[in-house]
Amino acid sequence: MEYTFYKYQGTGNDFVMIDNRDDIFPKNDTKLVAQLCDRKFGIGADGLILLENGGSTDFRMVYYNSDGNQSSMCGNGGRCIVAFANALGIIDNETEFDATDGRHHATIDSNGIISLKMKDVNTVSLYEDYVFLDTGSPHHVEMVEDLPNLDVKGIGANIRYSGLYGNQGTNVNFVSQAAPDIFSVRTYERGVEDETLSCGTGVTAVALAMKMLGKTEADSVTLQTPGGHLTVSFKQDGKKFTNVYLTGPAQFVFKGEAEW
Repeated sequence: MEYTFYKYQGTGNDFVMIDNRDDIFPKNDTKLVAQLCDRKFGIGADGLILLENGGSTDFRMVYYNSDGNQSSMCGNGGRCIVAFANALGIIDNETEFDATDGRHHATIDSNGIISLKMKDVNTVSLYEDYVFLDTGSPHHVEMVEDLPNLDVKGIGANIRYSGLYGNQGTNVNFVSQAAPDIFSVRTYERGVEDETLSCGTGVTAVALAMKMLGKTEADSVTLQTPGGHLTVSFKQDGKKFTNVYLTGPAQFVFKGEAEW
């Protein structure tokens, strides 16, 4: 059977988007999701996102990593599904939607920039060489000196599969400081099992970690990723962060048909 899909990207983090309000997609078919995300034998994407009926909200977001498994929250995917819902006429310039980590509020401005409210973060764990926190997905944050030449895939995989994080693993973010309120970030994503051009929950984790470490005094931080720039703003109360917003572009790439 043939179905319509849409391709969206947010600072190079790309997704296959499917309107699943009629419950047409075989949600337990992990092989199918992996095939659609495959860059050589499929459409090609870092993940697949289903837009479903939301009940008391405008819609529901169901996110799969490119390995075919349903996963935790994806910040850039959240911004992309807001753009998708807007294109479908489900929402205008403001929305509330459900995701695996709870309800999210988002807005779209006249230039197509999407600001997505992330979950509150109540715990930030500081260690000698790294910081760990959950911003909707788990993130290991580590500062490095030579970020451009770092083996992100190799070192990231070692940390992701290390005894620190057990069977569930973690995403891994490597950071260098460019200015008092600007940080460069490269991310290894679990489920993709490689570096991605950008990670929304990852840059959110980096911004909060840098604030906790005293690397910045700002409450709005710019994150430079290989795929583009994102902004994270927040309010801090000790180790707790509220009103956390991830802001940046989300763009339609193309539309097509696929059979499954």
